[in-house]
Amino acid sequence: MPKTASRPAYRCTECGWETAKWVGRCGECQAWGSVAETAAPTVRAAASPVTAKAVPIGEISVEESAFRTSGVAELDRVLGGGFVPGAAILLAGEPGVGKSTLLLEVAAQTARGRHRVLYVTGEESASQVRLRADRTGAVEDELYLAAETDLGAVLTHIEDVRPTLLVVDSVQTIGASGLEGVPGGVTQVKEVAAALVRVAKTRNITTVIVGHVTKDGAIAGPRVLEHLVDVVLHFEGDRNSRFRMVRAMKNRFGPVDEVGCFDLGADGISAVADPTGLFVEHQSGQVPGTCVAVTMEGRRPLLAEVQALVTPSPLERPRRTTSGLDSSRVALVLAVLQQHARIRLHSYDVFASTVGGARLHEPASDLALAVAIGSATLGVAPPSGVVAMGELGLAGELRRVRDLPQRLAEAARLGFRVAVVPSDRTRQGPRSPESWTVDGMRVLDVPDVASALRLLQLTSEPRLRAAEEGSAG
Repeated sequence: MPKTASRPAYRCTECGWETAKWVGRCGECQAWGSVAETAAPTVRAAASPVTAKAVPIGEISVEESAFRTSGVAELDRVLGGGFVPGAAILLAGEPGVGKSTLLLEVAAQTARGRHRVLYVTGEESASQVRLRADRTGAVEDELYLAAETDLGAVLTHIEDVRPTLLVVDSVQTIGASGLEGVPGGVTQVKEVAAALVRVAKTRNITTVIVGHVTKDGAIAGPRVLEHLVDVVLHFEGDRNSRFRMVRAMKNRFGPVDEVGCFDLGADGISAVADPTGLFVEHQSGQVPGTCVAVTMEGRRPLLAEVQALVTPSPLERPRRTTSGLDSSRVALVLAVLQQHARIRLHSYDVFASTVGGARLHEPASDLALAVAIGSATLGVAPPSGVVAMGELGLAGELRRVRDLPQRLAEAARLGFRVAVVPSDRTRQGPRSPESWTVDGMRVLDVPDVASALRLLQLTSEPRLRAAEEGSAG
């Protein structure tokens, strides 16, 4: 039999950090006055009966763990094929981003496939969820709804309904009676999550748990919560845009570099199989200060339009304003353009943004940003049907980007005629290293940003002199 011996211990009520003596400030989360004494039993483990005999791994059947579609293609893409029976999935996101709407749609689609679903809500009443279900068309006979905040009651509902899919919204609102702390605390979250995962594994129920996030964007609660589950998904989106993305941060059954795209509207959420149209504005004529970049979100190439506006500044320190772009990358591109491309920007305000709420943090969008800024400075539009991709170095050189064939294929599919890319000196074959063709699209590789701007006729000498004279005036 296990032998236990109590010893005094102190634990932080905020993060669960433990220490042998009392301190006024937590050594983990740096919170003041959160360390309190608790009884921490010391357990000496002993041999006990096993639940199942160990067998060779080759004799274990995988048929019971086959993927089953969730009914939402974009979510299946992120999960690696769909739901796995017995899997525990943690979905986290900011308040109001659409987590409950997405999971209600997934629950309805699963119920339409003649699978029983139990949706447990601890944040809303049952009637409030029903109102949203009426609005989004998610009312199904096999979809059961319960509003509970007690873990024991949730486990009783699972016994009665025996669902194939369980949705718990959210883990921070469920509490276990007889356990210290309030719902959402470290101890409560650990116990509730462990109990739900245990039920999912023993009864082969796919369980989706909603988790809150902190102001820094991290999942609220102890870090062990992410270790307990099989899949961790982050639901991202801008409040000013309808576009939403689900990104896999951990996945024991599939890749972690996939993203799913969704459109959140008044009548619910829908999958977006081709999101490029949301980020590229098709202009009837050529417009100065615009260029299209090809970025990678996971393993999916996305095209996004970059816009720039350059105006004379009346200020001693010109403004540098960005939207959807990394301000440090924009500052780097401006410095390289001024030093290596003879584009003087020290007396100009520069505004750079993306179209449709896209967020570009990949260095591969540097060249498109440089082309947009150069075009805006001279007031000359780049040639129509051009995409640019490449990372910009401090010496003005262009560096190769990953997954270039996939990017070029996506641009060609969408009808672009010319692509400007960094030089690849390792390419072999009879084709010229400066130009080749991909699916009818001409690809031009250049060694540096100055060559790229010259190739697009954005740095001709008369235009440069006119720009410099206007700056001096």
